[in-house]
Amino acid sequence: MALPTAIRAPRILLTGRLRLRRPVAADAEAIFTRYSADPEVARYMSWPTHRRMDDTRAYLAWCDAQWTRWPAGPYLVFTREPAGLLLGGTGLAFRSPEEAVTGYVLARDAWGQGFATECLQAMIALAQKIGVRRLEAVCHVEHRASAHVMEKCGMRRIEVLRQHTEFPNLAPGARLDVVRYALEFWR
Repeated sequence: MALPTAIRAPRILLTGRLRLRRPVAADAEAIFTRYSADPEVARYMSWPTHRRMDDTRAYLAWCDAQWTRWPAGPYLVFTREPAGLLLGGTGLAFRSPEEAVTGYVLARDAWGQGFATECLQAMIALAQKIGVRRLEAVCHVEHRASAHVMEKCGMRRIEVLRQHTEFPNLAPGARLDVVRYALEFWR
């Protein structure tokens, strides 16, 4: 059920180098090929490496449900130039209309180029624009690259949560420690 009073996010966002857009069913093969089936990319993700296209199709159905229920949802990340290469994904997942969680995943050939920072900056700006008051993100305690991105974007390290999140590609069935980061926006 859609939120009638919420400010809806645009389906497309542009940053200096990136084009972020709402995923559609036709993106399944590109998502699978570029990043979701890569075990190294999925290593620190809270979702299992996609082994079949049906895994990616299920993800896309979840994306549609998020966009229907909440003011925003997942975005795919493309280069603006040349030719809009799919780099990965980002987005907002909501706990309530005023509290959301964000994250990012990038194909291996997109690592180390500042794209994660650009994605997170876009999600922070979007969260503020659509009325989110608290934005959170977590990362595995050993994932320093991700922690660095959050700190560089102004997110505050809140705490280490012990045995909090399953990382099925690292330790299936076990809950591992994460670092929680947050930003609060006041109107």
